Amino acid sequence: MTAPLLVFGWGNASRGDDALGPLFVEHLRGRLGASAEGRVDFLDDYQLQVEHALDLVGRERVLFVDASLSCAAPFEAARIEPRRDRTFTTHAMSPAAVLQVYGQLQAGEPPPCTLLAIRGERFVLGEPPGAAALRHLDAALGWALDWVR
Repeated sequence: MTAPLLVFGWGNASRGDDALGPLFVEHLRGRLGASAEGRVDFLDDYQLQVEHALDLVGRERVLFVDASLSCAAPFEAARIEPRRDRTFTTHAMSPAAVLQVYGQLQAGEPPPCTLLAIRGERFVLGEPPGAAALRHLDAALGWALDWVR
């Protein structure tokens, strides 16, 4: 059975703060525990791909989570609208392009989707996430607990 909510984080766990998306999913799953069963599905991946449009089918709401060098600290949350962009025909896609693909496959509007961008500063290969990024992650998790409710 598909849960009404999907939390989807992506990033490279081997590149410092780029791990914030997958770490977010792991930590939110832990904080919600059994209360998430049947209500929230969790997904993490290295990058967004065209196939992820199918993960949106049957959802009421979706939260996409990624690290960002350009958002304000500690995080920013914004609604995502379907849009064809430069990533539309590449291997790695933007969330807006994933929503565009969903609309084409399903011949309809995607569920309401939010992008949670968590401020990262260091994306060095082989480094762990930095202390500032982990503080930003914790703040974003607090926000997400309200989003789930």
